[in-house]
Amino acid sequence: MPELPEIEVLRRSLERRLLGRRVVRVRLRALALREPLDRRALRALGGARISALGRRGKYLLIALDDGRTLAVHLGMSGRLTLSPAAAAPEPHEHLAFELDSGERLRLRDPRRFGAAFVVPAGSLDDDAHFAHLGREPLGEPLAGAELARLAARGRGPVKSFLMDGRRVVGVGNIYATEALFRAGIRPDRGVRRIGAAAWERLARAVVEVLEQAIREGGTTLNDFTDGAGAPGEFQISLAVYGREGEACPRCARRVRRIVQSGRSSYFCPRCQR
Repeated sequence: MPELPEIEVLRRSLERRLLGRRVVRVRLRALALREPLDRRALRALGGARISALGRRGKYLLIALDDGRTLAVHLGMSGRLTLSPAAAAPEPHEHLAFELDSGERLRLRDPRRFGAAFVVPAGSLDDDAHFAHLGREPLGEPLAGAELARLAARGRGPVKSFLMDGRRVVGVGNIYATEALFRAGIRPDRGVRRIGAAAWERLARAVVEVLEQAIREGGTTLNDFTDGAGAPGEFQISLAVYGREGEACPRCARRVRRIVQSGRSSYFCPRCQR
């Protein structure tokens, strides 16, 4: 699933081509993705002009000049790309916005786990999709003391905490795994057994991993591409994720895999005690 770095890469790749563009027509070819598509609200975007592109967690936010916001979530397999408006629709192209530039912004989602909806002016923070979301890890960088405070009432493993979007948004499985490796913390270590110095290392590692992933275009294991259709390259830099049985890049000990809440976690048993 695309996480914070992928959506930020997508935002940056689309921003320079979408700002100031007017939506000429909206085409819908599906009734629902992971939730029903509000056909009336989406089609009513015709005539609006794009004023800004933002991001909240894993949602891309396309702000319009009348105060409304188009929010898009890519789900597991979604792609949001620009193509010539005259190009034939692609398979699984469920939603498309024809622009005054002669291009079409199209949402393809073979597995239909994504979402697209319109938020009225002034309602973004109160919308049910966003009201429960936690701290953005970038912008004002995380501090160890803040992570410790966010985890203070928890009892579970630290990796589950990092992936809980009610506390910190957008980290996800891959980036939590890589940050814990850099911080030298096992993914199954309980949050109550982490001291101040370790929290500080982890906060720093989360920011470093996310920023590096953005610089390298995100992680493309299956479906993700930016707005021009280019895949990411951070998968080349992965130290432990997906590398069970391979040598740890620090100590050459074999990387191990465990399963936590149905998700694979990878770690070095020597570097992450």
